[in-house]
Amino acid sequence: MPRAELEYPKRPLGTVNRYSPRASYSLRVIHGIVNTCPTLHVSFNSPDSPFPAVLPMIGQMGSFDRPSSDEGDVLDLYLHGYVSSRVMNLTRRPATDDSPPGMPVTVAATHVDGLVLALTPNSHSYNYRSAVLFGHATLVEADDEKLYAMELITDSVVAGRWQNSRIPPNKAEMSSTSVLKVRIATGSAKIRSGPPGDEKHDMEDPAVVGNVWTGVVPVHMSLGAPIAGPYNAVDKVPAYLEEYIKSMNEVGVDHSVKAAEASAKPGKKPVDD
Repeated sequence: MPRAELEYPKRPLGTVNRYSPRASYSLRVIHGIVNTCPTLHVSFNSPDSPFPAVLPMIGQMGSFDRPSSDEGDVLDLYLHGYVSSRVMNLTRRPATDDSPPGMPVTVAATHVDGLVLALTPNSHSYNYRSAVLFGHATLVEADDEKLYAMELITDSVVAGRWQNSRIPPNKAEMSSTSVLKVRIATGSAKIRSGPPGDEKHDMEDPAVVGNVWTGVVPVHMSLGAPIAGPYNAVDKVPAYLEEYIKSMNEVGVDHSVKAAEASAKPGKKPVDD
């Protein structure tokens, strides 16, 4: 018997209100969007600044306590990037009656899958997958959990790269590397796919329809041929790297084309936001 798909709670903070049919609260969907996004944008408030801060970081969902968990399970988000003393101090914020320990953060991930070109400028859009997570970030202190997170994040850059590099990290590397762990409170995703949608009066106007091209231009990230570094001494590109590039490019093309070819619901104008 298949297990039930887990969802994040629909709290006011994370509930999608505009074009709610595009929303998903599925852990599997949200975690999949986050795990395939090369850069995550992490926002937080700092008491010494009048403006919210936003940091681009590399991140991956995982569970140190249950490393065999998949994307449909309850997971934490591990983030790697430059962690300033200001951020470190904020992550040491103690628990209160209203919230768990750590720095409150909002994490955003977005993929653009297509340029949606309609009859009028107002109806242009993107095909996209976006996810937002809300949680509390703390600094990972234990070496065993830090190593777990470093491997998880390294293999998110190129699958299998951790085992195909010089490991384990030495003491200096461990001490200079900071990893944040975000315990997720809630989250949501919003996804658009399919063709453009225009108003009926424009679609029934031959002068407009006959002069304006409409459709979708698929968009996907493409990985190019590897270029050896100046001190590379390995003659051939490793098989695991070639396979990863081939797989990622095929997946990217397939997803963007399927998103472009997805059908709108009968009788309904596609959502253009």
